[in-house]
Amino acid sequence: MANHHSIGRETFHYLWSRDHKPALSIKPGDDVHFDINDVSSWQITKDSGVGILSSFDDSKLYPLAGPVYVEGAEPGDTLTVDVLDVRNDDFGWSAVLPGHGLLEEFSEPYLYKWTLKDQHFAHFEKGIRIPIRPFCGVLGVAPPEEGSFDVMPPGRHGGNMDIRHLTVGSRAELPVWVKGALFSTGDLHAAMGDGEVCVSAIECPGHAKFRFGLVKGTNLAWPRYTTRGEAPPRKGYHVCTGIGPDLMLASKDAVRNMLDYLTSTHGLSREEAYVLCSVAADLRIHEVVDQPNWVVGSMVPLDIFP
Repeated sequence: MANHHSIGRETFHYLWSRDHKPALSIKPGDDVHFDINDVSSWQITKDSGVGILSSFDDSKLYPLAGPVYVEGAEPGDTLTVDVLDVRNDDFGWSAVLPGHGLLEEFSEPYLYKWTLKDQHFAHFEKGIRIPIRPFCGVLGVAPPEEGSFDVMPPGRHGGNMDIRHLTVGSRAELPVWVKGALFSTGDLHAAMGDGEVCVSAIECPGHAKFRFGLVKGTNLAWPRYTTRGEAPPRKGYHVCTGIGPDLMLASKDAVRNMLDYLTSTHGLSREEAYVLCSVAADLRIHEVVDQPNWVVGSMVPLDIFP
C-alpha cells in the first residue's frame, strides 16, 4: 500500500548537487505532494511593474521542492515518476528578458501578468484565451558529477526540460546517477508552447503530486517519457515556417514570421505576440533530410482566437 508524503513551500533549494540533504525519504510506490514556489521566488507579484525585471536577482531563480531520497535507488536504475496531479494558483506571469529567449532583437524588458482564476482558460489580449494545461518544467535527479550546478540547462539527469506534455497521466523515466536518486521538481507552468521561445511560459506557483517507482539495472542513459497526448484543436492550426541550413536560424525565422502574422492579423504588439508564441505556439521540426535546407514550423492553434 502506497504511503503519502508532502513537502511544503518552505523546503526548497536552488542548485543541483549530489550532496544535498534529503528533505524526505520514501519507498518505491509512495506518492509525494509538492507545494511549489513561483520560479522567481516571488520576486514578481500581482503588484509588480516591468521595472522589477531590471533588478531581477538571477540567484533566486528556480527554487526546487525536494530533494526526495528514494530507498533502494542506485546508479544504473530508472526512477519512474507518474504525474497524478498538477494545479496552478490563480496568478501567473510571462516576461521578455533581453539577452534570453530565442530572438535577440527584443532589447527592452516586457512583463505580462495573468489572472488564472478561470480553471480552464488563461485570458489574453484581444479576446484570445489559452487552455490551462499545467505541468512542472523541472523534473530531475541529482547529476553524477561532484559540485553544484545551475538548474536552467537540462541534462542527462533531466532537470529543466520544459516538456509541456508531462501533464496529469504522463510518466517520466529518469536515469538514477546517485544513491537515493535525490529527486526535485519546480518551475510550474499553467500553459506553454513547445519551445518556450521568449524564455518564459505562464509562470506560477502551485501544487503537484507524483508517484515514484523504481526499475532496477536498466542503465537508461537519457530521460524519456510517455504521455496521453491531447485532442487536436477543433479549428486546426495556422503555421509559419522557417527554412534554411541552420536549424536554430530556421526556428528564429519561423517565430519571426509568426510574429508578423499575429501583429498584422490579430492586432497584437510585437511583445504580446512573442509572449503568445511562448505560451501557446508549438515549434516543430518538419524536415531534416532534404539537405542543405531544413524546415521548422511555428504552429498556433486557431481555437485560441475569438
